[in-house]
Amino acid sequence: MKIEEIEAKREQLIFTARMYGMYAEETLRCSQELDHMIVEVQSREFPFS
Repeated sequence: MKIEEIEAKREQLIFTARMYGMYAEETLRCSQELDHMIVEVQSREFPFS
């Protein structure tokens, strides 16, 4: 996972929220995907040992 991918997903989330609203299914799904991407990077960079 690259930082550029996270940034692209964040931009997609902003676009989707503006287009469909904050609580639209597509916006919520995109938000969850972004959360997952961030957690993946954090767990790789700062593993709990």
